[in-house]
Amino acid sequence: MDSTNTHNPVLLVFPPEIAIPKLQQTATLFVPRNPLSKILASKLKIFGAIQIVFGMMNFSFGMIMLFTLVEPYPRFPFIFISGYPFWGSILFINSGAFLIAAKRKNTETLMIVSRMMNSLSALGALAGIILLSFGIILDQHYLCGFSNQHSQCHSITTLLVGILIMLMTFTIIEFVIALSFSI
Repeated sequence: MDSTNTHNPVLLVFPPEIAIPKLQQTATLFVPRNPLSKILASKLKIFGAIQIVFGMMNFSFGMIMLFTLVEPYPRFPFIFISGYPFWGSILFINSGAFLIAAKRKNTETLMIVSRMMNSLSALGALAGIILLSFGIILDQHYLCGFSNQHSQCHSITTLLVGILIMLMTFTIIEFVIALSFSI
């Protein structure tokens, strides 16, 4: 093989009577009609990334709560019984991923699926707001009512309520974002 041999590109030219097969045609694009839809459609990637980050933070706070369980706990905190930090974060991450996919390939089918996923995420966020409200009410004196060690109980209870308040904040923001894209 000597280095003087080079590969020449080959160009194929088809006559105009050859038609493009049906499988290679592009899908119809979704075009928003009102001004609010145009603004939201231009920011799909940003809001999708926000949803993914909030989903990961919900999951992370759930894991922090799981790893801070210390003895003597009489029962699991209410939010663990519902499992909200885990199934809620799955909904948020999926709806954010569908928003980013809808921005990359703006087809009508993908927009419908993204809207359905955001509706499901909004319902999950509404259920999360209700569950977190019950969790804050039920668990505000969670450890101090059962433990004789007052040095430990106030710090753990403060951590638990603080995480619940952060989860509530992320869930409310997620509810607003998901509701705006589902409508």
